[in-house]
Amino acid sequence: MSDVTDERLAEAGELDPELDHALRPRSLEEFVGQERVKEQLWLLIQGARERGEPVDHVLFSGPPGLGKTTLAGILANEMATVLRQTSGPALERTADLAAILTNLDEGDVLFIDEIHRMPRAVEEVMYPALEEFKLDVVLGKGPSARTIRLDLPRFTLVGATTRPGLITLPLRERFGFSPRLEYYLAPDLARIVDRSAGILDVEVDDAGSGEIARRARGTPRVANRLLKRVRDYAQVRRDGRIDREVAADALALFEVDEEGLDRIDTLILEVIVQKFAGGPVGLSTLAAAVGEDPGTLEDVYEPYLLQCGFLQRTPRGRIATDLARQHLGLPIEGRLV
Repeated sequence: MSDVTDERLAEAGELDPELDHALRPRSLEEFVGQERVKEQLWLLIQGARERGEPVDHVLFSGPPGLGKTTLAGILANEMATVLRQTSGPALERTADLAAILTNLDEGDVLFIDEIHRMPRAVEEVMYPALEEFKLDVVLGKGPSARTIRLDLPRFTLVGATTRPGLITLPLRERFGFSPRLEYYLAPDLARIVDRSAGILDVEVDDAGSGEIARRARGTPRVANRLLKRVRDYAQVRRDGRIDREVAADALALFEVDEEGLDRIDTLILEVIVQKFAGGPVGLSTLAAAVGEDPGTLEDVYEPYLLQCGFLQRTPRGRIATDLARQHLGLPIEGRLV
């Protein structure tokens, strides 16, 4: 499996799904970070419990790997109900959505990942389901077609998106709570690494978990993935324990630098600086130059490079900053080294 494919699968949560599930928190108390969102979500859940009704519809947005799916599962657990999952691309026809909605039970949580990729025709069927818990079904075709309205159980829709700007206003307005998840600070990531190490039965000291957290791109999913790779290195080449030196050596072997940039991140910056004179360069051109899908480039790689200040988005294209040149060990334009 190539590094690029591995990265895509890792960001999609499709590598080792059983282990990934085991590492997920099951309650708000176990969930580390995103303190403001946790407090807001707790208030929604408590209020719904006291009223004896489902939680209002929720839309989580933010970069991949920050806990949107995990929070959907936690919401269902806290409400003592069932989580049913699907994704926007899987809902190709209105019949697909109708089949899911009519099989929900009272209070169920329906989680739709990548909800921004849901077809418009399917989205429009969702409107009365969200507002009135009704489903309009068209029977027949042509002049003889007729519409019947079915009652649905009261449920909670939880949507997740990495690109909230692509969600239409009518759909967005039907969510009662729309928090954005932000990148995590290193101390929170270190706590996540410690928790995951306990589940994996790996011995790691504070310096080791801190080193992994520092290179985890502000993302829990990446922190857990790096922990598993460091565990392999510690088991095969060391005595199984993880300290700062072991973590640093392991991550260097797997081409993760001190800023958390991997081979593809570095390649993106090098291509912009060396092949396109620092930019600006268009997204499609850049994606072709590094051999990556434009959507993956924009959703997976660019957010962290922007967060680090290594990349700028402009109307004319992407530009590598002076910080990027410094990180690559290259001279800054207009200066002598």
